[in-house]
Amino acid sequence: MITRMRVYVAADHAGFELKTHLVGALTERGFDVVDVGAAEYDAGDDYPPYCFDAASRVVADPGSLGVVIGGSGNGEQIAANKVRGVRAALAWNLETAQLARQHNDANVVGIGARQHSAQEATAIVLAFLDTTFCGEERHARRIAQITEYETQPPS
Repeated sequence: MITRMRVYVAADHAGFELKTHLVGALTERGFDVVDVGAAEYDAGDDYPPYCFDAASRVVADPGSLGVVIGGSGNGEQIAANKVRGVRAALAWNLETAQLARQHNDANVVGIGARQHSAQEATAIVLAFLDTTFCGEERHARRIAQITEYETQPPS
């Protein structure tokens, strides 16, 4: 039996329209998509709760990936990175999306809905989802350093 990759997708009001598009586009391509909100457009909503939720689900579901969407993707990526075990990267083109997975083993991608057309954003997200970690020792070593720092008590 083939297991489809689960992808958690979250957005605030600025990313709501793109999120709706991506949920459909990724589902059509065979991904197991979980929409974690926002459930409806609300111009006054805040992105952190949606990003925390998506990121927490990724950590709790090994092998899954996440997509967090806002106006620029910057705040969303920052919020997702507050969840222990998340390595969220902001992607603005195909190469940054691929490198985030290849070199950083990123498990969440941030994308700006106001920065890309739906077609461009879909291509960037697919590049992220379709790329795997290269496993090279130097990259694994760097990720281990980040993980070790992340698990230390604050000083």
